[in-house]
Amino acid sequence: MVEILGRPDDFGVDVEIMIRRHHIPHQFPPEALEEARTAATEVSEPECQGRRDFRASDVITIDGETARDFDDAVQVEALPNGNYRLSVHIADVSHYVKPGSAIDTEARLRGTSVYFPDRAVPMLPVELSTGICSLKPGVDRLVLSAILEIDRQGDIVAQEFTRGVIRSAARMTYTAVHEILEGDPAAYGRFALMRELATILNKKRFRRGSIDFDLPEPLIEFDEFGEMTGVT
Repeated sequence: MVEILGRPDDFGVDVEIMIRRHHIPHQFPPEALEEARTAATEVSEPECQGRRDFRASDVITIDGETARDFDDAVQVEALPNGNYRLSVHIADVSHYVKPGSAIDTEARLRGTSVYFPDRAVPMLPVELSTGICSLKPGVDRLVLSAILEIDRQGDIVAQEFTRGVIRSAARMTYTAVHEILEGDPAAYGRFALMRELATILNKKRFRRGSIDFDLPEPLIEFDEFGEMTGVT
């Protein structure tokens, strides 16, 4: 089959070439698209029945500035005994993607989403990946939750896994959180607690021989016309 992808100097044609060269599935079959179109756009109260309700909890997502889908949310709390409670909530994709469905079959074929500087080839249709399965702030979302009690040495002393429902309080970025912590973390207790626990867990990792490869991550910048303007 011959396919015209564009002119050699067209913006994005190099990405299209890479997609074809590596045989990356970039179009969903009609059956998968039909399933995605019929997926729910919001969580109903009956779906919340039997799930633990975390909607009043101060959970947040933390991702890169260019992220379009938010897969996990976190919360760290200080317990009266001096330990920490770490809550990690992962989007419950299994509630919407049933085994053997057209979307499930296509997701197994793809295996993962593939990211390029200006776009992503998603594993799931956008109705799911950036819609009902994305933990957007201020809306109810179904999750699989891990609730861990961690002591001052970084050891897990209690754990619980459950299906839940959350309502993210904020969509944060790594840059914004870093700026908060470099400024006045006392005004943002939840981030200070996160840093405390992260420091404890990192020390435990180092004691066990872990190596921290702290490497810069290049971010390619584009203008409104799609032309690359630099790398930061």
